[in-house]
Amino acid sequence: MQLIKKYNYADLKRQDGDTRLYLTPDGEALPSVTTILGKTKDKTFLKKWRQKVGEKKAEQIIRDSGRIGTALHLYIEHYVNKHAYKDLTPIGEKAGAMAQVIIDHEEGLKKISEVWGSEVHLYYPGKYAGTTDMIGLYNGRPTIIDFKQTNRPKKREWVQDYLMQLAAYALAHNKLFDTEIDQGVILMCSRDLLFQKFELTGENFVRAGDAFMKKLDLYNKSII
Repeated sequence: MQLIKKYNYADLKRQDGDTRLYLTPDGEALPSVTTILGKTKDKTFLKKWRQKVGEKKAEQIIRDSGRIGTALHLYIEHYVNKHAYKDLTPIGEKAGAMAQVIIDHEEGLKKISEVWGSEVHLYYPGKYAGTTDMIGLYNGRPTIIDFKQTNRPKKREWVQDYLMQLAAYALAHNKLFDTEIDQGVILMCSRDLLFQKFELTGENFVRAGDAFMKKLDLYNKSII
């Protein structure tokens, strides 16, 4: 795996809150991809789940998932940059084991030959912005790569928001750098250390990009 600075990625300032915004070099304040998807998501299932497990337990599960996700990303980022990293907390040890599955799996980081950037800030001028986990060559093709943790294995129909994220970041990269990235991949590990891969290519990539743009339209209409 080679680290190659192929593009000059901007370091955008982020404003967190109910609406996460990124400040671009052009002076725009653009909503994040995750904010757009979150504000336009059907939350019926989430509400039912909260009622079923209880608000206190739901908040604990969400908080733990966030902490594990953050730690997992740190492990992979440090691995790619060849820096030693250890988190000896129970959350950190769990995340470290999950990250190692993604690192060691034949369809995981071993398929990545070049890394152009990790934790890369991207924006589509006048539309949206966000941070993707990694950009580089996966299986020889330019790819937007995201790493995910999950409490239990996922079906493809459950990760449609993640797939739309990949397409949105690819479209932003193509707009900024005149590239033709048309592939995304999610590398995921569950708490019981099961590896999963979800690829986004061809017609599925086009549909995911179109679906995200429709979400963006809904979001823009909701804030008028």
